[in-house]
Amino acid sequence: MTRRTVRIAMNGVTGRMGYRQHLVRSILALREQGGLDLGDGETLWPEPVLVGRREPALRALAERHGLTEWSTDLDAVLADPTVDVYFDAQVTSARVEAIKKAIAAGKHVYTEKPTATGLDGALELARLARDAGIRHGVVQDKLFLPGLRKLKRLIDGGFFGEILSVRGEFGYWVFEGDWQEAQRPSWNYRAEDGGGIVVDMFPHWEYVLHELFGRVTTVTAHVATHVPRRWDERGKPYEATADDAAYGIFQLEGGAVAQINSSWAVRVHRDELVEFQVDGTHGSAVAGLRGCRVQHRSGTPKPVWNPDLPLGAGDSFRSQWSEVPDNAEFDNGFKAQWELFLRHVVLGEPYRWDLLAGARGVQLAELGLRSAAEGRRLDVPEVTL
Repeated sequence: MTRRTVRIAMNGVTGRMGYRQHLVRSILALREQGGLDLGDGETLWPEPVLVGRREPALRALAERHGLTEWSTDLDAVLADPTVDVYFDAQVTSARVEAIKKAIAAGKHVYTEKPTATGLDGALELARLARDAGIRHGVVQDKLFLPGLRKLKRLIDGGFFGEILSVRGEFGYWVFEGDWQEAQRPSWNYRAEDGGGIVVDMFPHWEYVLHELFGRVTTVTAHVATHVPRRWDERGKPYEATADDAAYGIFQLEGGAVAQINSSWAVRVHRDELVEFQVDGTHGSAVAGLRGCRVQHRSGTPKPVWNPDLPLGAGDSFRSQWSEVPDNAEFDNGFKAQWELFLRHVVLGEPYRWDLLAGARGVQLAELGLRSAAEGRRLDVPEVTL
């Protein structure tokens, strides 16, 4: 067995997502399983080089996981010819300049989304990467969730007939931070720091809708800051300047309509933190993070509006849906996409979730905010370089 080492500069791994999903559950998980099997007796071995601004946090993280390479000097890491890939999980406002440096240094780039704070910046990164001839990818993790993979299986199998509509509900109550510690960082609620649920979640909805149902052609959005006062990590109050809830309507190529509510100021009364209901002429499905339930037209009951039904009678409607079986082993979605990107880097296998795809998400967020500000529906042009 031949081992091929790929050294990955991982910037932003002291943050929540960078640490849990990308370092621990993806790169370190790959190492724990002995590397990534490339076939023909070859294994890819990922070697992380931790990068960040806070030396004590980096040192503690490295010691916790038995890692030896870390640095607060991004320029020095990018100048190292043995580093193959640059990964970015920083706050969005710091991302563009760091990725530009990585591209200039000839590193392959894999990054969290959104790729930039505006469409111009996102397109610039895509152009620079294309001209440099590097390989590049953007995290689009929700496509790899078991629930959405089951939903994709239903679409590919023609289960729905003509798809009419998609309704999505995402969110949960993020504690204000006064009497219970907030479970999201305070910068998420400051527009001047790149916060807001539209810039966070609309890029997700763009690739989910694009990949599963069709390109978004128009957007209508309403946004709100429902909780205007929060407390930061030091217990100090601050004014929330970014939106914490967004209500979007998306027209899709082909005629279907998607409605998606996103909120950090809603209490969960559903089976999962995100759920999508898809209705078609032949059947319907409700997909979440892991589960997916279906109802075919042949098994659709005949509901009759009757407000005099006793409480609890509605439970029978849930019982008339069937669970879609797993039929496969589903790995962590972030890890699954890392594996595909690394194979793309070393073997040249196809990979379509690149910086141009990331720019589409930035565009939808930008247009969503503009739609809300102007109070009108906006067209979503196709993004090209």
